[in-house]
This record gives sequence, structure tokens and C-alpha cells, in this order.
Amino acid sequence: MLEYVKTMRQYIGTRPLLLCGASVIIFDDRNRVLMLKRSDNHGWCFPGGLVELGESTEETARREVLEETGLYVKNLELFDVFSGEELHYVYPNGDEVYTVDVVYRASEYEGRVKINEESLAYRFFPIGELPETGEISPPVIPVVRRLKERMRGM
Repeated sequence: MLEYVKTMRQYIGTRPLLLCGASVIIFDDRNRVLMLKRSDNHGWCFPGGLVELGESTEETARREVLEETGLYVKNLELFDVFSGEELHYVYPNGDEVYTVDVVYRASEYEGRVKINEESLAYRFFPIGELPETGEISPPVIPVVRRLKERMRGM
């Protein structure tokens, strides 16, 4: 957890906190997307995390992908920005957040996937075989829904 969030939690406890994050939908050369199985709620998600003070969302996206997967993303293209009630979430520890998630897509990267302690597993999913809603981390559901919509239109 970021020091900023830890400090804020000292003042507000588990009450709602507005946060900004960035995540990346990484496509491999077979047009499959990388998802991670979170260790806290066991839901599938895309690599990503919270913006640190003074950091751009692009910097956050690159840093989080590297930390969580060991991959260096070369290109980042804005996919969409998600916010509102659908990104309201209460973590297993009771912390409540409303997140603004700036989501990028990338198809060029270097390295081999090596997950950290935040994830239990990883998998490249064909778009037609993405996890079911009940298997996805709740704040990621609208992102997956939009991804499926856009991929159908291609």
C-alpha cells in the first residue's frame, strides 16, 4: 500500500477514499490478453495499481506492469477511463475506495512473465474465453465488458 494511502487511512479509517490508478491490457502475439489472479480477493484483473504522488498515469502503468509481471511495456495506447459507482469497492480488510482507473493497452513488451506476491497466477486469455463475471475482481468487470464490446466490433 502506498504511504499516501496509509497516511490517509490513519485519518479516515476504512471510510471511502477517492483514488486514481492505471492498468494495462497487454496483448500477446496471438491477440490474447494477460490477466493476473489477485492474492487478496482471488479475482482476475489486469496489471495495474495506484498512482503515486507526482507520478503520471503512464509512469504508473509502466511501473505497475514491471512490478507485477516483470514485463517492460514498450507502447501504451489509451483504452479508456473508468470511474463512478462501478469502481466502488470494499477490500477484504474493510477499506472502501472509489477509483478512477486510466486503462491502457499494449502489444509490445519485453521479458517473461514473473508474478509477485500480489498475484496467485497469471494467464493469457483469448478474448472469447475471458473469465466469467464472478471470477473477475469487481472493479475490473466494466473494463472486461468494454474490452469484449470493442473486440466484437473489430
